[in-house]
Amino acid sequence: MNLVSRLNNIFNKEKIYFILHVIVLVLSIYLIWTISCDTFNGISAFQRPRFMKIEFWICVVFIFDFFIELILSERKWHYFLTHILFLIVSVPYGALIEHYGWNFGPETGYLVRYIPLIRSGYALAIVVGWFTYNKATGLFVTYVVTMVATVYFSSLVFFVFEHGVNSAVVDYNDSLWWACMDVTTIGCNIEAVTPVGKVLSVLLALIGLMLFPVFTVYVTSLINQTRNNNQINTVVGKNLGGGSDSDSAGSQVK
Repeated sequence: MNLVSRLNNIFNKEKIYFILHVIVLVLSIYLIWTISCDTFNGISAFQRPRFMKIEFWICVVFIFDFFIELILSERKWHYFLTHILFLIVSVPYGALIEHYGWNFGPETGYLVRYIPLIRSGYALAIVVGWFTYNKATGLFVTYVVTMVATVYFSSLVFFVFEHGVNSAVVDYNDSLWWACMDVTTIGCNIEAVTPVGKVLSVLLALIGLMLFPVFTVYVTSLINQTRNNNQINTVVGKNLGGGSDSDSAGSQVK
C-alpha cells in the first residue's frame, strides 16, 4: 500500500479538501476586507508592516494547501500541471517586494495585493459544488459570485488609479457606478483617463459579454427542466388514469 492509499485510509480525502477550501475562502475574505479598508482610507500596504506579515502567512497557508492536495492526488503530475497557476499566485510577492526593497510604485504594489485572491476562485467553485446538487445551479452561483467580485475589485482598482486624476471620480460611489454600468456594456458617462482605467474598461466589458449569457442559459435550462417534468407527470397521470378505467371496465364485464 503506497503513501497516498494510507493517507486516504486514515483521512477522508473529500473532507480534507472541503476543510482546506473553506480555510482558503475565509482567509481570502479577510484579504478582501483589509484591501477594501486600506483603499477607502488611502493606506498603502507597505505602510502596514503587520498586514504584510499576515499576508505572508496567508500565502504560506495557500502554498501548504496546494502541496497537501498534490500529495493526496492520485495523478500527481496531472494535478501539478493543471494547478500550477494556483501555486504561482500563492507566492507572497508583497513580502518579497518589501524584503528586497524593490520599488515598483504604489500602484503596482496595490495590484500585487490582488494576486493571492485568484487562488480563492478555485476554492469557491469547489465549495459551491458541495452545497449544490445540481451542476447547473452550482455553475450559476459561481458565475454570479464571480461577476459580483469582478465588479467590486474593478471598482476598487479604478478608484485608486482614477481618483484625484479624473474629475468625474469624486468618491468611491462614482467608481462603483462606472463598474456596474461598464460590465453591462451599456456604458457610463465616466470615462477612464489613466492607462489602467482604460484597460479595465475594455476587460470589464469583455467579462460582461462572457458572463451575462450564463444567466440566459440557466433560465432556459430551468424552463426546459420544468417543462419536461410537467410532460412526465402528465404522461404518468394518463397512464394511471387509463389503468383505473380499464380495471373498472373489466370488473363491469364480470
